[in-house]
Order: sequence, then C-alpha cells, then structure tokens
Amino acid sequence: MSATVRLLSFSRSFIKPTTTASIRSQLASPNNKLSWARSASHYTAKGFKKAFLDNEFHKDNGFHKHNHPNDKMGKRQFNGKPGKFRKKQKKVVVASEGSPEEVLLHDINALLETLTVADEGVTEAQAAVAKPEVEKVEGEEKAEEKVEEKMEDKEGKEEQAETKPELLPQGTEIEAEVLSLSSTGDGLAKQKGSNSNHIYVVPFTVPGDLVKARVYRHVEQDGYSHADFLEVLTPSPLRDDSRIQCKYFAKCSGCQFQMLDYSEQLKHKRSIVVKAYKNFSNLAPELVPEILDTIGSPLQYGYRTKLTPHFDGPPGGNRRGFKKPMEEMPPIGFTPKGLRKVMDIEDCPIATDAIRAGLQAERERMSKDFASYTRGATILLRESTKRVPKPADGSEISIPDLKPGVLSTPIVTPAADGSYTDFKTCITDNNATSTEYIDNFIFQNPAGSFFQNNNSILSPFTDHIRQHILPPPGSLPEGAKPIKNLIDAYSGSGLFTITQSSLFPGGSIGIDIAEKSIDFARRNARLNGLNESQCKFIAADAPKLFESVSGLDADETVVVLDPPRKGCDASFLRQLMQFAPRRVVYVSCNVHTQARDVGVLVRGRVGDTFGEAFVDPTEGEKKMSRYAIESIRGFDFFPQTGHVEGVAILNRVDE
Repeated sequence: MSATVRLLSFSRSFIKPTTTASIRSQLASPNNKLSWARSASHYTAKGFKKAFLDNEFHKDNGFHKHNHPNDKMGKRQFNGKPGKFRKKQKKVVVASEGSPEEVLLHDINALLETLTVADEGVTEAQAAVAKPEVEKVEGEEKAEEKVEEKMEDKEGKEEQAETKPELLPQGTEIEAEVLSLSSTGDGLAKQKGSNSNHIYVVPFTVPGDLVKARVYRHVEQDGYSHADFLEVLTPSPLRDDSRIQCKYFAKCSGCQFQMLDYSEQLKHKRSIVVKAYKNFSNLAPELVPEILDTIGSPLQYGYRTKLTPHFDGPPGGNRRGFKKPMEEMPPIGFTPKGLRKVMDIEDCPIATDAIRAGLQAERERMSKDFASYTRGATILLRESTKRVPKPADGSEISIPDLKPGVLSTPIVTPAADGSYTDFKTCITDNNATSTEYIDNFIFQNPAGSFFQNNNSILSPFTDHIRQHILPPPGSLPEGAKPIKNLIDAYSGSGLFTITQSSLFPGGSIGIDIAEKSIDFARRNARLNGLNESQCKFIAADAPKLFESVSGLDADETVVVLDPPRKGCDASFLRQLMQFAPRRVVYVSCNVHTQARDVGVLVRGRVGDTFGEAFVDPTEGEKKMSRYAIESIRGFDFFPQTGHVEGVAILNRVDE
C-alpha cells in the first residue's frame, strides 16, 4: 500500500483519500471542529499509531508534548490560582462561514491530494481497491500489526517527502502551469520545471495556461502562495482573449472569466456548487442528489443595475482633526486585485447602459467638485425605471419626469410587443426610491438598499421558483394535506412573497427583522394590487421569528429562505426545524453556507455544526424535523465573475 493510505476523514461522513500531511493539517487546523481525541480515534481505527498521530499533532503546532510553555494539550501555565479552582471554559465551535480563504484552502488541499497520488503512481482504481481491504481487516490483530509496520517503514520516507519546500523570495517571477480553477475564480498553478507541489494562486488564468506570474505573498501555515498574473506565455485551449470586452480586465478585480466561453463559465459554476456540498455540507454523497446544470443569465454583459465605485481621500488628510481638500480629481473606480489603492475606471461593460451613463455623469461632476472633498467616499449608481404604457389613441409617448435621476437623457427601452416603453435613469442618492420591474411586477426600494443586481435573470429565476415551490404532482403521501401557505423568511422588500403569491390560497407571509424593509414590502404589495389576505408582512425579532406564524398548519406550508451571505444562524435553523414546514426552498448568494445549512436540515441537528453553545432540544421541547434534498441548482446572476447563486429544494421526512 502506498503512502497515501486511504482513511476515514474526520470532516466527512464518507471515505475520502487522506495523506499523512493532510492528517497533520486537519488535526492542527484552528478550524478543526472535532477534538483531538475524537479525530485521532478515526485514524487509529485505520492503522495509524496513536503515539505517532499525537506526536505529529504537537510537532505541527510548533511544540512537543508537555514541553512547551504554551502547550494547551499538555501542562498549563500557572496563572495565580490552583488548577482545580479555575473555572472551566466552555468550548464553542464556530460554524464555517464559507469565506473565500476557507473555500480556496479546500480546493488547494484537493489538488495537493491529486498531485500526491499522481506522484506516487497510485491510480484511483488502485486506491479504491486498497480502501475496502483496510476496512475488511479492521479488528483483526494481525492485519492491524501489518498496517502499523508499513506505516513505520514509510514514516522516514514521508517525513523527507513532506518537508516544506523553500519559499521563493517575494517579487520572484516564475513560469506557472495552471492545473485547475478554484471556486474563488483564481487559477491554481505549479511552477514549471519544479519538483515541488507548492501551489501558486494566480488570478485571471484558466486550466492549461502557461503564464508568467510574480510571487507577492506566502500563506505559510496553509502551504501555498499568491502571485500576480503578468502575461500568458502559452494559452490554454479554453482561453480566447478576443472575448474580453473590458480594457481593465486582468487588473480590476471585478471580473475573472471574460476570456472563457460562456458555456465553460456555466460548467465551472456547476462545479462550484458540487464542491460546496462536498466540502461544507458534512453529508454522505448518497444524501446529495446530482447537482443540476447552472441556469445562465440572458445578458452576459450590460446586466448590472447597481455599481458602487469609490475614491480615496487626499494624502495626509486622514489625520484626526485635520481636513485637507483635494488638489486634483482622484482616481474613481475599484480596487485592483491584491492591492488597496483605487484604480481609475472610466467605464464598466458589465453594467447597464443607464449605469454606464451615470458613471460618466458622476466622473464629470467630480472633475468640477473634487476640491470640496476632504476624505474618500463611495458613489452609488442605481438604475431606476419608469414604465409608460402605449397610449390607447396611438400617440407618441412623452418622456416622463425621472428625478432624482442624474441623466439628462434617459435610456429608452421599448417593449418587444410595443405595449409599453421603459425609461431608465441612474440614481446616486442612497435615500431616494428606485423602481424596477420583473415581468409585470413592480418593486420600489431605497436606492442604497439591497435588491438583486441583475434584472435580466429575475424573470426566469422567479419563474423557476414558481415551477418548483410546490411539490411535484403525486409526490405527497396519500392523505397529505395540500400546501396552501407560503412563509418568506428574510423577505426584504417582498420579492418572493409577491411574485409567488398567486399559488397560495391561504396567503403568503413575508417576515423580516428590518422595519424599513417591511414598510417597502407593504408598499410593493399595494403597488401590485395585493390585499392583506393575499400577501402580508410582519416585522419580527430573530429569536421569535416563527411565533408570529404559529397558527399556520406546518403540513400546509412551504418556507422560502433567502438569507445574507453568512447563511442562517443556529437559532433560526432550530426554529425552522421545530416549526417543521412540509417543504423548504433555500435561495442563497453563498452556496458554501447554503450547503452547511442544508446539511443541518438533512441531519435534523444544529449542535453538530454550530458547536456546543447550541444544543439539541431537551426533554419537553418540540422535536426537530429533518429533511431530504429534492434538487440543487445554480443560477448565474453575475456572468464573467466567480459568483453563483444556489437554489436547494427540500422536503420534510416523516418518520
């Protein structure tokens, strides 16, 4: 058996290839959700000596057992009180937040495992054969001894092979071969001609590229480095730079994939969802259905209805009590990849025509008014639409009043059937009211508040929800009540509550903790001709979110979730599983925290993911239901970028 002995990974409930190096990194990781004893028990069950693992854990943390003054696994320092009188601190496990760093590290570790297997000449078929052999002999003394002997024989070789390579000085230029594309949108590469498997994260690249890159930062604790993209030496078959439509591409950090065909972008975004559920759900593969193809955006450029360019204050003008006016117009735009200074951006082709015109208008204004600014600021650019129906007498449509828009001439967009004309402008006042349409639905919001930024996909997106929010015909158990109620949690200004209301004879209810969002949601319901029996909104405190709908029959109710990027918290998930709606539709702008939360719903347990601070119901509390996943699909709200939205549909498991 090779050094890549196949073991049961502590972080997942199914078999996964594991090397000695990955064991060390997982056990030593500050994000490790399992205790040392529990983690080690998984590995010792597969042939690793407890003493060997214990030593590796302490060695990778920079100290030897019981000998380091800060050794938390050994003796504690004396802090003025005898140990037996010291209050024992409660251990709290922090739930994964699906941060870019966390997502990137998963992809790097997966690539390193693949490279290690390839270097040792072990095929996946051989690894699959070796894995059940270890499981068959588990508990048999002779077999255990044989595995231990093999491990001891290989320890020396592994130590030599796994010695960290010498890091290149920052600023070193290298030729890098791009091997894969991470879920963050960056290429993962090796230095050409190097025997080391050290990984370099290089943006604006695709698998198969040979590029020149400049090393600028090492992440030593995780064994990889960041490098600036300089130029393409040999392009990948996937790359076609003639597709690039922005002169700032590969400098501005906004887009990553303009060189890729759109079909390839959608394939990659499906893989992001696949990896999210593999790495963050903590579910066995058989519990996760095949991820469906990502639905693309009707517009791949000219789709963003909101931009927020910014500019820095004058040098030396940020000291307390000192105001220094600007002496010249500052760069206005966005932050370049890997830098903190603002890059001057004159145009952005992924924005709508109204936003692009608004950017030009604001740049012209700043060229005259820059001296009145003593510090940096962010500029809001939000599209707003005024829809004018075609006059019944066939006369010409006159341009409506578009204030507080900043455009002197609006962008005119006639309907395909000529039934109306949309006049679009750009708003820069955060407190002004913006208007937009989704099919025949109208929504108004504070211009500075959150609303989806790609209007072109909202029609197919809300239609997909409409087609799947109710169970497929014949799927409910015999005698089950039909679903007639909708609860839209995290409702905001009512996107789902309003667009899905016609399907629910019992009514649709939107719940949010923000009073201002609820006020606009009620206004939007009136604008769309919906009375309170059809569509109502409730402002509720987060800890008591479901108390306001406790009178609804959970068997007749579907809940839609659309939380912020951080996902749902433990309190909300517990309330949801105790309320136990028949069906859940989970919409997310972060498929990694979505996968984490869906894993909680499938297991029916909160504490496993969110730590000991949140415990499962005690005796007398309502039991929490668990769920099964019906489908998972991605939506591409942001073409040319590494972002993907996710929609997961779940059904309650009745036991």
